[in-house]
Amino acid sequence: MPSFSLVTTWTPASDTEPLGYGLELTNTGDEPVSNFQLGFSGPARIDPHATLENGKLLRRLSNHTLIAPPDGFVLEPGATWTATARGLSYGLRHWSDGANSAYVVLADGTLVPIATAPTKGKGHNAPLLKGAARFPVPAKAPVNVSIIPWPQSVATTGQRAAPAGFDLRPEGELASRAAAAFAGLVDDLFPVEAIVRPAAEAGMPVAIVERAGVGDEAYEIAFAEDGATVAATTRQGMFYGLVTLGHILRGARQHPQTFIFPTGGTITDAPGFGYRGSHLDVARQFYTGAEVSRLLKLMAWNKMNRFHWHLSEDEAWRLEIDIYPALTEIAAWRGHGKALPPLLGSGPFPTGGFYTKKVVRQIVALADSLGIAVIPEIDMPGHFYAALQALPELRDPNEQGEYQSVQGFPNNSLNPAHEPVYRFVETVIDEVLELFPAGIFHLGADEVPLAAWSGSPLALDLLEKLAGLEMRKKHERQFNQLGNHHGADEIEGSPTAILQAHFIRRVHDYIKSKGAITGGWEEAAHGDAVDKDKSFVIGWRNVEINAALAERGYDIVVSPGQRYYLDMANGVSWAEPGAGWAGWSGPQETYEFDPRAGFSENGLKHLIGIQSCIWSESMTDRAIFDRLVFPRLSAIAESAWTQPERKSWDRFKSLVGLMPIMYGHWAAE
Repeated sequence: MPSFSLVTTWTPASDTEPLGYGLELTNTGDEPVSNFQLGFSGPARIDPHATLENGKLLRRLSNHTLIAPPDGFVLEPGATWTATARGLSYGLRHWSDGANSAYVVLADGTLVPIATAPTKGKGHNAPLLKGAARFPVPAKAPVNVSIIPWPQSVATTGQRAAPAGFDLRPEGELASRAAAAFAGLVDDLFPVEAIVRPAAEAGMPVAIVERAGVGDEAYEIAFAEDGATVAATTRQGMFYGLVTLGHILRGARQHPQTFIFPTGGTITDAPGFGYRGSHLDVARQFYTGAEVSRLLKLMAWNKMNRFHWHLSEDEAWRLEIDIYPALTEIAAWRGHGKALPPLLGSGPFPTGGFYTKKVVRQIVALADSLGIAVIPEIDMPGHFYAALQALPELRDPNEQGEYQSVQGFPNNSLNPAHEPVYRFVETVIDEVLELFPAGIFHLGADEVPLAAWSGSPLALDLLEKLAGLEMRKKHERQFNQLGNHHGADEIEGSPTAILQAHFIRRVHDYIKSKGAITGGWEEAAHGDAVDKDKSFVIGWRNVEINAALAERGYDIVVSPGQRYYLDMANGVSWAEPGAGWAGWSGPQETYEFDPRAGFSENGLKHLIGIQSCIWSESMTDRAIFDRLVFPRLSAIAESAWTQPERKSWDRFKSLVGLMPIMYGHWAAE
């Protein structure tokens, strides 16, 4: 069987030469090969207008590229074919930007997968970084009890040797449910530590009691010489009190020289924000039900209470919908020759997956036990390429031409003027809301290209009806215009925004008719298409947009790409993995960001919370996931819970080394 190796290189543009993305394919087999093709993918995208030196560009879809050597070329055993692409949609900033999967298609159609090495950046020789950075627990910390997020009031006294574990003694049904959730959580996160154990195994008694008037997610802990009492009004409050006890115990047990376990006094605590979230993009990379469950447990250990599940994208559709089986038969899988080619490192053979309704119900039930509401997102009208491959009848049959999204997907948006689209969307909403009892449907609404639907007679007719002939003519001038080369189009005030607002209004009205709340990215507010009392939006482009939307009366969740997008690299170095379009944000920068800054007193009434966004383009390698998500997830969790005046980076960095991570990949440094 033939075999190959691939090295990719990155040379930034200079005064004398344009940028160069080099591809060096070596024949490591013992037979010459000819008439072959090379496919590769990674976050970086070859630009539509790029030139390819010493090769032919055969096909490009977003980050998937298929190239071939010059006609008649023979790659002898041991020899290397080098091609250089001049032109990328964005310059490479970090080692994970380049190709992370590749394959050769032989003349007879045989597929040969290739092991790929990280892209080599010219002039960069530092070791490449993976795995979560370690924050060692110091011999002396700024506080003597270990708790993240830091509580509202810590007034403990005395100290004792750390108990072996807790003998939970719940009083009443709510307390019993909180105790069961906590016991399951610590068994899963810290197997064999036996944090919950019976008195016969030296478990210290912990009473869990219901007390009126404490607050929705608030709790009180009273310490005694031989036990503790957790009191709260709600099941969530009781659960969070137990989580705090678990943090204190693990700190005192593992680092007795630094942390103590109290014998008196109290902790009283309540969250700063009601919405403390994390988002996970499962479309760019697929995460199994087991992985999603693990993330929920880590969120609960950080007292986060909203899981924003990003279930659809241009790259894949991940949710079983009974009435449209093609969505999961076609749009959940990628591979060479399939409707969706290998994208973002997914390789030549079929890869992917989706969540059955049975798995979704299990995950939703787990989340509920942990005090987490699950918010499903089906992103529309843009970012819909995968689903449109599965259901082409959702397109205007007379649409002409091509427009492209910022990620390089052609004609990727549901058409607001095509009636079958609404029948489809309403069916999906019905099935989704039945699965997700939190009663929230997040419809996305981000990054619709400026030229979307400019070749659709149906859309142009609707636009003329909505906004007049001049607006129609303005949109017709966008026909076959490829934008989006240097960031997502800003569509405010454009014909596209008018059409999108019409679509969003209809979909929002349907969600509202079902008694549910509409979530959206900030673009959902274009044209005031959603009722402010039945919706919330997530501000992501910059910090200023959050305050502006709140001032307009929108309930806002703060998640600026510059600080809370956990796919952004931890630093500027090439050796750091991750993306860089919004900049970079190390753990300290993420922690110290003030989500309330810039809001007026009136605007703060509409600031409902914050969330981290885990986008997955870079995360084929799960060691990259651990590096990018931790400890920044905990930094955002503390900003969501702890009042700004009670935050302290010195304290946080002394404690965060005790927090568990997703996959167990730790950095070597």
